[in-house]
Amino acid sequence: MKELRTGVTTGLCAAAAAKAATVMLLSESSVRQVEVAAKNGEVKTFVVTDVTIEKGIEQSEAQTNTDSEAQSVAQSEAHINVKCAVQKDAGDDPDITHGIKIYASVSKKEQVGIDVDGGEGVGRVTKPGLKVSVGMAAINPVPMEMIKSEIASICKAYAYTGGIHAVISIPGGAEIAKKTMNARLGVVGGLSILGTTGIVEPMSNKAIVDTIKAEIDVKIASGKDDLLISPGNYGREFAAGELGLSIDDAVKCSNFIGETLDYACLKGIKRILLVGHAGKLVKLAGGIMNTHSAVADCRMEIIAAHAALMGVGAGIISQIMACATSEAAVMVLKQTGANESVWESIGQKIGFHLRERTQGSIQVEYIIFTQEHGVLCKGTTI
Repeated sequence: MKELRTGVTTGLCAAAAAKAATVMLLSESSVRQVEVAAKNGEVKTFVVTDVTIEKGIEQSEAQTNTDSEAQSVAQSEAHINVKCAVQKDAGDDPDITHGIKIYASVSKKEQVGIDVDGGEGVGRVTKPGLKVSVGMAAINPVPMEMIKSEIASICKAYAYTGGIHAVISIPGGAEIAKKTMNARLGVVGGLSILGTTGIVEPMSNKAIVDTIKAEIDVKIASGKDDLLISPGNYGREFAAGELGLSIDDAVKCSNFIGETLDYACLKGIKRILLVGHAGKLVKLAGGIMNTHSAVADCRMEIIAAHAALMGVGAGIISQIMACATSEAAVMVLKQTGANESVWESIGQKIGFHLRERTQGSIQVEYIIFTQEHGVLCKGTTI
């Protein structure tokens, strides 16, 4: 089996671009590539592209010499802004930002210190609860520290003691962000500069779980202590269309039911309503809290086992085991008249495993459905 290739985060890319731009600003020479170390010590090499250098003149006020023979020459200083880009390589991770260019623009400033802001395509935070304050560019703390650290190291190398102003931008970032959860998290106008180590692990689920946690944090910061949770769009649409619930505050937990419950417990959430399609949530009856098919696909086994408990014969059990979807299994069960009792049994086991996972610290109500057959079972852990 081919070993999957790691990639780099938007945060490490931003740090690399900022480093390259600062070198060119202070050395007044071109840079074609730059190396940046990730938090785990791994050194990544970036090709530097799209270099632009803008020069302007900042004219200071002329000073009058008391000597009548001459006046002093007006002091002037060239104001230089250097901008460059690096391209993100996400490795073998299916990252929506793979291949984008991340730009850094740097210039000197009078005040000592390094300040970093977001430009085109970098979002702004509009809701409390995230790691970045409202009104600030959506550059997370670790990437921000990496960017400033790289700039500071170059300033030290060139014995520059003045200030640096840097702007990170992602042309086209606003359009890409429409395909992410940023707007729901309260990040508008572009992408977030993310990353905790600088390295993207291929096919990693960590970024998804981190996003779920961030979304829960936003809900808590807005004063909520109960949550509507659904694995995906089916659940959200059913909650809105069939149950009449508002989905504006719903948390999409993807396949990560267990991690979502764990974090909700940690953060003191009091009540959860879990709404999801039977094709995913039936797996909870088997204690499976990551519902991705690559982790476990035992839908028919669970339905068949509970059908057997309800006295359904071997011939029907065989038909259930041959079904490709939960909807098809329901059709088979309806022909026997045992569908309701089977799903009641499944629901009781779902409640048991939800209670075990949360240790009874949260009231979890659950509704399991299919589009064709409606609600199959529901219940509560308390």
